[in-house]
Amino acid sequence: MYPQFNEQFTAATRQFADTAAQINRLALDNAEKVFGLQLAAFNDSANATFAFLGQVAEARDFDGLKAVVPNGVQVARENVERAINIGQEVYGQTLKTNEAIGQIAKGQFEAATAQAQSQAEKVVKAAGKVAK
Repeated sequence: MYPQFNEQFTAATRQFADTAAQINRLALDNAEKVFGLQLAAFNDSANATFAFLGQVAEARDFDGLKAVVPNGVQVARENVERAINIGQEVYGQTLKTNEAIGQIAKGQFEAATAQAQSQAEKVVKAAGKVAK
């Protein structure tokens, strides 16, 4: 009785560890992709902002400053658009990762249910034989 229990416990533990490793791998891949997207967006925004600040520094009079203002509005608009687009990409990527994790969990629940059902059927058959 004890060896059978130990084997079942060992198999369940191994299955849990494998599943946890799969889920952790998916979560880390997602975090890496999200960080890469956000870092690239930050880099692009910083480059555009510093280029604009360079134009502002080169303006020597009020007319030069007036000429640069539309560029500043454009840079700000592009930065906001970039942030929104990256936010949507991050949301989509995270949603896909969560769906994959959900599928793994669903598979584990289905496998555990099937195994419990087969064990219950074995017990019912064994009890039926003993009762006869």
